[in-house]
Amino acid sequence: MLTLLLIIPILGVLALSQGPMQEESQMKKLALFVTLLNFVVSLVLWRKFDSNSSQYQFTGSHVFRVDGLSLYFVLLTTFTMPICILASWENVKHHLKYFLIAFLMIETFLIAFFVVLDLLLFYVFFESVLIPLFLVVGIWGARTRIRARFLLFLYTLFGSLFMLLAFLVIIYNVGSSDLQMISLADLSFESQKILWLAIFLSFAIKTPLIPFHLWLIRAHVEAPVAGSMVLAGLILKLAVYGFLRILIPLLPEATSYFSPLVQTIAVITLVYSSLTTLRQTDFKCLVAYSSIAHMSVVVAGIFSNTVQGIEGGILLSIAHGFVSPALFILVGGVLYDAFHTRVIRYYRGLTSYMPIFSVFFLLFTFANAGTPMTRNWVGEFLGLTGVFQRSPMVGLLMSTGIVFSAAYSIWLFNRICFGTYSPYLTATKDVSRREFMILLTLLIPTIVFGLWPNIILNDLHYSVSTLLYAS
Repeated sequence: MLTLLLIIPILGVLALSQGPMQEESQMKKLALFVTLLNFVVSLVLWRKFDSNSSQYQFTGSHVFRVDGLSLYFVLLTTFTMPICILASWENVKHHLKYFLIAFLMIETFLIAFFVVLDLLLFYVFFESVLIPLFLVVGIWGARTRIRARFLLFLYTLFGSLFMLLAFLVIIYNVGSSDLQMISLADLSFESQKILWLAIFLSFAIKTPLIPFHLWLIRAHVEAPVAGSMVLAGLILKLAVYGFLRILIPLLPEATSYFSPLVQTIAVITLVYSSLTTLRQTDFKCLVAYSSIAHMSVVVAGIFSNTVQGIEGGILLSIAHGFVSPALFILVGGVLYDAFHTRVIRYYRGLTSYMPIFSVFFLLFTFANAGTPMTRNWVGEFLGLTGVFQRSPMVGLLMSTGIVFSAAYSIWLFNRICFGTYSPYLTATKDVSRREFMILLTLLIPTIVFGLWPNIILNDLHYSVSTLLYAS
């Protein structure tokens, strides 16, 4: 089953690259079919997953396996990729074949990263995702895409070098790169602290946490809409998964020692990014900074050392993978394609001509603000509950994010949709049928899993409990 998930996108790449030159519509249909087929396979894997076990499952390979921690990141990847293809259906005007190949390779690398159980391969796939993403931002990005892609490359590569050195030290001392073998090794506390700091630096850049966030803003703004969706929906989850798979189980004493430091950084990141979000005039910048604020809540929950906090962090991370891409489609896709400007002050009164757009924008704005009956609310509530159990003061400070997210989300909606129609804009059509179906596809699970979060939580309980109490 896991082998199929890895092979299907590669077969799609071979069909696109080695076949005869095809019409653009044929290439897009082929890429969409491949990603949809992979999503169906992942649904079968989800259906066969045993939620009453904390053990690795689908163990046909010694290197690739799935447990409760990795299952929903795999599902998020296979769910997001066909939406990325559909979101770019009419936007990519040149080198379409290579654009589609890049996204199929990103899907392969991401799935491999989320299911691999070898430390060296973990690093290889962690870095491999950077290559096609670098090309997507650099080739199909906006005006200053060259600067954006080099910031993306240099920031992430800088931190990864320290992680590679830490991994090599661990493998040298343990004599194996198998994660299960390493988790049984007895590393001294002093060694754990040094290794933990080296690995955490890489994940802090990828999250990103303050002050390692500048690459993300530039990459989001200059990337095409599908690139922004992958960045927000999937790439930011690499660090979350790294915390769960590497730092907590392999270096548990150092994780407990540095947890107050991490939560302090999360509070600073939340407050700084939220205040910065309030003053943005570019709506893609605004959504990008809001992603940083939400990811700080995820990090605080994961390092709360509680079951509720970790489960809330995972749930909020997955919820963010639905809502943030939807917001990028709305502002970076629908609005930018119609009016070709990202400056918020040029927009006003869009409800007059775009009522369906306004309804979707309102619903995803509420979800982004963590309104009850959405999955974001369940994730934030559980995450903040875990943080409060660990430290009431940190929990109180992190709770300010609820007010901040409501302020910048609703203010953005108010400025764009309400009031008299802007004199700077011409009359335009509402969302297309394709955009409507994409947004509806993202909205339905956001509400369904918000009303019935136990669908996900039941698969997380055993794995999270094992992670916390067996470390």
